[in-house]
Amino acid sequence: MHLDRREFLRKSICAALGGVSLYSALGNLKLMAAATSNYSFADYKALVCVFLYGGNDGLNMIVPYDAAHYAQYRSLRAQIALAQSTVQANAFNAAPGDGGQYGAHPALGDQTASGGNAGLRTLFNAGKAAIVANVGTLIYPITGAQFRAGSVPVPPSLFSHADQQPQWQTARPDDLTVGGWGGRVADLLAGANTGSLPMVVSTSNNNVFERGDTVSPYCVDPGGVSQMSYLGGGEAWIATGNDPDSAAAYKALIAQGTQAHVLERAFADKSRLATANADLLIAALNPVPPLPALRTAFPDTGLGNQLRMVAQMIRVRATLGMSRQVFFVSAGNYDTHSDQLANQQDNLSELSQALNAFYNATVELGVANGVTAFTASDFGRSFTSNSTGTDHGWGGHHFVVGGAVHGGSFYGTMPSLALNTDANPTANPDDTGYGQVVPTTSVDQYAATLASWFGIGAADLATIFPNLGRFATANLGFV
Repeated sequence: MHLDRREFLRKSICAALGGVSLYSALGNLKLMAAATSNYSFADYKALVCVFLYGGNDGLNMIVPYDAAHYAQYRSLRAQIALAQSTVQANAFNAAPGDGGQYGAHPALGDQTASGGNAGLRTLFNAGKAAIVANVGTLIYPITGAQFRAGSVPVPPSLFSHADQQPQWQTARPDDLTVGGWGGRVADLLAGANTGSLPMVVSTSNNNVFERGDTVSPYCVDPGGVSQMSYLGGGEAWIATGNDPDSAAAYKALIAQGTQAHVLERAFADKSRLATANADLLIAALNPVPPLPALRTAFPDTGLGNQLRMVAQMIRVRATLGMSRQVFFVSAGNYDTHSDQLANQQDNLSELSQALNAFYNATVELGVANGVTAFTASDFGRSFTSNSTGTDHGWGGHHFVVGGAVHGGSFYGTMPSLALNTDANPTANPDDTGYGQVVPTTSVDQYAATLASWFGIGAADLATIFPNLGRFATANLGFV
């Protein structure tokens, strides 16, 4: 895949160009020192963040089917409620402890409506996936009554895509200057890898999640590694005489130590690194003799292709010198203000089949116990329906998938589905008063549980998540 210079740099060092790392180098006119780390590992682990842009409706993803809870659910969502029989047919083999019985949206079932592969419900019931209930951005624990009274500080600009996306990805709604929590984890662990490829990799261009102070993410296209058009296939390609003049001129411009200005030096450093990383990854993914094709079949969807590339990179982890990696993939179209039933069927079918294939690929590669994928999203959706859709919410439900996951269980607390009325405006203790779900689990707890499994020590957890001590449980125990 050949690109012009500008597009190549945008894709290969996209997060660095938009994030804390290059801001430190250019905005503050100084270069960051390399990260120091006391961590080393004998095993391999990867975290895979699956971000659902737009705000996934967890209340129609995980649905009660017992009589009492289903009646409440249907009262809230008459226009978009799933049929009770459909939910029960996709039942989970576990209950969350609120007295209700729950099932999956049919798109997550063993067989999707389109006849696709087994999905997230299959993984849950097999003990390879867990559900973490009602997670959201929080500064302090809060109840619906406290929210309505304004007695506890809350994250700024709730219910806003532009604000809640970075707050989810930083786990610091009180300070967005710190970069993403995945980047902060990588800052501490980067020295554990012996290879030169960045620990943080995105198949979805720029993101806040992977921005660190001393690490720069590497972005990979789902269809292959990006290269500059006139650098073609790297050094070997140039050596065969393909446009050597253009290649030589560009290499001279970015040669180390030849730039007079700090801005030029920072740009040249990033350009050399991007070119070297592209050559390194191409060589690893295309060895001689070639690697046999993965047997696992991935769906030919946006998310499926991204996760296929992640699996391919995990496959060559030893060649790349990686003991820890953090990946970011994403899907869009989750802002379902209208036509939610059709849109969510498509969205969740894509999510379910892609994650199922990815888990199967980790089994094939022998790393299922070392790879954990987890969902994240701007926010959940409102309790009540808005004609054929829902409005922006706050708390939402999420899946965690992997061989190390203590699956087949619910974690956290399911929200009440009682309906607030004029006669009883506080019937639902988890309602903000405006129809949004007040989270009962913080992003800090969700992220810290994953970071702890990944190898971050207790003292460093407190540094990465300084608000974590405000919540009763630091580790939710799902992995």
